[in-house]
Amino acid sequence: MKPYPADMMEKLVSLCKRRGFIYQGSEIYGGLAGTYDYGPLGTALKKNIENLWWRMFVDGRDDMYGMDAAILMNGRVWETTGHVAGFSDPLVECTKCKKRFRADHLEDKTKCPACGGTLGAERTFNMMLSTRVGAMEDSSAISYLRPETAQGMFVNFKNVVDSFHPKIPFGMGQIGKAFRNEITPRDFIFRLRELEQMEIEYFVKESDWERAFEEWRLAVNAWIDAVGIDRARVHEVEILDRAHYSKRTIDFEFDYPFGQKELYGLAYRTDFDLSRHADASKVDLSYHDEEAGEKFIPHVIEPSFGLDRTMLAVLLSAYIEDTMGAKEESEPRVFLKFHPRVAPVKAAVSPLLKNKPELVAKAREVYTMLKKEVPQIMWDDNGNIGKRYRRQDEIGTPFCVVIDFDTLGDLPATAPSLNKEAVGRWQAGTPELKDTVTVRDRDSGEQKRMPIADLTKYIKDAIL
Repeated sequence: MKPYPADMMEKLVSLCKRRGFIYQGSEIYGGLAGTYDYGPLGTALKKNIENLWWRMFVDGRDDMYGMDAAILMNGRVWETTGHVAGFSDPLVECTKCKKRFRADHLEDKTKCPACGGTLGAERTFNMMLSTRVGAMEDSSAISYLRPETAQGMFVNFKNVVDSFHPKIPFGMGQIGKAFRNEITPRDFIFRLRELEQMEIEYFVKESDWERAFEEWRLAVNAWIDAVGIDRARVHEVEILDRAHYSKRTIDFEFDYPFGQKELYGLAYRTDFDLSRHADASKVDLSYHDEEAGEKFIPHVIEPSFGLDRTMLAVLLSAYIEDTMGAKEESEPRVFLKFHPRVAPVKAAVSPLLKNKPELVAKAREVYTMLKKEVPQIMWDDNGNIGKRYRRQDEIGTPFCVVIDFDTLGDLPATAPSLNKEAVGRWQAGTPELKDTVTVRDRDSGEQKRMPIADLTKYIKDAIL
């Protein structure tokens, strides 16, 4: 496995801003720590990842139900689950500069890493962000921005059972925002105060939990391959110091430039959540298995995927520097080797020369044809063709489609303004190339001629 360059994060952050993937939140006002805005290409990449996840884990299965629960919930939900009392991190504060740090992230818990001052005593810091709902100012108005999406599915368990009468095992899947008041957000989009989760709660009989756990472990691995995360940088780690609700937890950790850190989690949550909610709400949340004649509180397998961390792992896995095709240039070619299914731009269409109306008109015709059939097609006529290739490589576009004079099939009236090489090629005659285009491959840099009629199928097949 090739190590990251020493300045990998700086390079990636720079690329993400320069090419419109990710911007610092509220940047013109100096930013807000732990918040980032997804630009046009970042939004497209994020949506492609979300859509792939939804197809794999919700629409592509017969035992899954999609949810989109509210961010604001009755405050009793978080009291019941223990978040109000126990969702906290250890905090220390410098007595000199007053900066705060997570104690479990410090090697020396006595010395401030910022100014060298003395750190005060360790204390707990609740990470939930509270707000008030309604006109009242008393404690009854307190609510919280959810720290996880899971509880929105647990509190709707009975609703889904009553509406759809699913046979166990079955699951619920959700993609949505979560909020955590991190003491020290850092490492770009790895540790955020506003984040997005893709979570599943899969309900099983207690006797079946081990089989279901293994099935979901394999499913998480299949997802890692499908989304384009570098398998060599992923590690399955059995967690012994588990959360109070879990009887088994596996973390899928990824080798980031700043260390091996959690990417995904897979937990066996037992019947903790449903049982707690049933006791606190006095609502029966048991499942009636009519075929077996049983009534019981289901146990739960939870695969949890951080969308922002997925984005970061995908970007890091895709980032390539090489000198292929750039012998005359001092800088290596940088490209993002996204799988075409998640690439934010599937193909860029260009006229070879943007000052030749006949080329532009034909290129527009091809662009319009593709855009009707294939999502995320870009028009690009900015700069010479070499610069366009470099730009499209850097944003991860798998294919560049170029319309040249061969596409038109006859010597254009503008021939006198062409260079000698182009005129010579036309005088040699290339009638067999009419209605074909050049398709350049991002990864290899190879170019091939292809009939316009075959373009749509070629690109569609690549993004499956």
